[in-house]
Amino acid sequence: MPITDRIPRPWVDRRVTARLLMATELEKLPPDEREIVERFIGRKHMARNVLQEFDQSLSFGERLADKVAEVGGSWGFIIVFLMAMVTWMGINSFVLHREAFDPYPYILLNLALSCLAALQAPVIMMSQNRQSDSDRAQAKNDYEVNVRAELEILQVHEKINAMRETELADLAELVSRQGNAIDALNQRLANRGS
Repeated sequence: MPITDRIPRPWVDRRVTARLLMATELEKLPPDEREIVERFIGRKHMARNVLQEFDQSLSFGERLADKVAEVGGSWGFIIVFLMAMVTWMGINSFVLHREAFDPYPYILLNLALSCLAALQAPVIMMSQNRQSDSDRAQAKNDYEVNVRAELEILQVHEKINAMRETELADLAELVSRQGNAIDALNQRLANRGS
């Protein structure tokens, strides 16, 4: 009979493994941890692409906020914006010197910059909040995968320990048989010599 057939079943039970790791009854666990354990017991996959799921659930406004934050936070935007400001100032100061539509101190330019900042800042903050939510979802998924990995490792340890105990029992039985065989042999030798 193969040694794996002799492993005591309670050591292989995934519920027992989960109870050992969680150090409590499964019913007393919080719902999110209970779900992890139930997936482990049911041998369901834990890892998933959280970012892809999160990106698919974005609304148009959230996607737009991400694009604005992406563009507004780039060197390309800064360079183009600086060039536009210098051009604006140059046209109003030197080209249209006396008939400038926004003469120095560039009040219209200040208004445009203030409006841009007033609109861009909340949009960037929305994008950052969404990124924060995405990071939390990723961290939760990482935690679930780590707990699942711990459960799997613990179960492997329990299986190895059960196999080791079975092998030790088999070895003890073999040593006992050999001891009996040696005793029987010594008995025969003693009977022959007398």
